[in-house]
Amino acid sequence: MAKCVYCKTEIGDERAVDVCNRCGIKVWGEKMFQAIIDNMGNAKTKGDLHQGLINIDTEKKSKI
Repeated sequence: MAKCVYCKTEIGDERAVDVCNRCGIKVWGEKMFQAIIDNMGNAKTKGDLHQGLINIDTEKKSKI
């Protein structure tokens, strides 16, 4: 289970951003935080968030 990078509270859902709702709204505001959650979630669903795979070329990445 992920923890918020600001307050270390456990985050229960499988979101792409490791920030809880309370901290996210305090940092970015309600509308912006929701936009960040939505956009990062869409990117995660598409497979655009391959953390740790920066040095792998596109041909190899598509096989993963």
